[in-house]
Amino acid sequence: LYTDPMGVVTHYAISKLYEVVICVGEKQGRVGVSIASTFYMEDGFLLDEWRPLLRVLHLGGSGDPFAQRGAALCLAHILMAGCPSQRRSKTQKIDYSSAEEPLQALVSWITSQLQSSASTSLTMVTPALTTLMSCSEARLIFASSGGIGYLSRHLRSKQKTTGRKSKDSGATVQQLYELSFCLWTMTYECNTSSQVRASFARDGAVAALVELVSTAPREKVVRVALSALRNLAICSAEATPSPGKKQIDASVFLTDMIGCGLMKQIDHMKARQWTDPDIIDDVTTLHGLLHENYKDLSRWDVYQSEVESGQLSWGVLHTEKFFQENAMKLEGPDADFRIVKILIALVSSEDEEIASIACFDIGEFVRYYPNGRAIAKRLGAKDLVMKLIDHDNKDLQRHALQCVSKIMVNNWAAVS
Repeated sequence: LYTDPMGVVTHYAISKLYEVVICVGEKQGRVGVSIASTFYMEDGFLLDEWRPLLRVLHLGGSGDPFAQRGAALCLAHILMAGCPSQRRSKTQKIDYSSAEEPLQALVSWITSQLQSSASTSLTMVTPALTTLMSCSEARLIFASSGGIGYLSRHLRSKQKTTGRKSKDSGATVQQLYELSFCLWTMTYECNTSSQVRASFARDGAVAALVELVSTAPREKVVRVALSALRNLAICSAEATPSPGKKQIDASVFLTDMIGCGLMKQIDHMKARQWTDPDIIDDVTTLHGLLHENYKDLSRWDVYQSEVESGQLSWGVLHTEKFFQENAMKLEGPDADFRIVKILIALVSSEDEEIASIACFDIGEFVRYYPNGRAIAKRLGAKDLVMKLIDHDNKDLQRHALQCVSKIMVNNWAAVS
């Protein structure tokens, strides 16, 4: 592997090594041969021969995608065998510390590839990533490296790509399935890891999964996305959270789901006839939990959750009456106008309906909050909304013009 400028020998060596790994893995426990006995020494330490595989991953320039994909997959199988959660025999002696550092290096390489929006990078890492997701140690390392956020971002971008096509391509749907599968496996760490729960709450995973359920490209994708949402909806947290930190548990995720519009989607799904018993079970469970949680929420709670999710949709939360009753709450408990700042950011959304609703809400805040005009100007709302006055979309153009008018005019009621 060290001297092969054309890459032919490297491709052959990696292909054969993968065949060996798979063959040994399939016969594990039956003939006294296993991945652990093959790639770990008698004292339990990992053989040093894995290092050339890591070198293949970190080749300079564009590298060799075929070799990198194969090397990552081989490394994933070999390193997983050294993890405590994967040991099948109590008599098997393996030193996890010898596999931990290369496992961290592999996950680090995977997350570095996920930072790219290129489809080739995603294709290169998903086989190794889906393999690692069966290992609890790898899942925790992946979460600590920001992996949940990268998966969520790719899910949203892939859904936009799929939505622009008249016909779904198999590759795109398969990528959606693999990404949502990885998120689903990560949800199994929520009960034991506050860091994983915090990542799911912070990195937009709920919004990505809800959107996936709504767009429904294939039933297999919907099934795994629903299962992930169900796991989040029933996860538990420590009885006593860390001082100064907000407790993140199932109620937080359920509120996010309601804000993203999942309840309406689940109501529609419950009325449909499904042949998959897993989907029926998940829909029934989510339907009950969402409606039970909704009873305990005020309209303001639902509005706040919707804005924080970034998934705005027209309804009773975006009316003159709502803002008459709730404008003062937009100030926030810390008087930082956080919700208003999010609305201002949503003005630049690629989704024209979301941008229109953001313009309307900012305009209503200006009308009903004392000195709202000055606050909106100070936060930069006027300049951003002004850019939309000449937008091609007539509805967005109208809402932008009305919003700017409310910011500029002292007595909007007299004008309107």
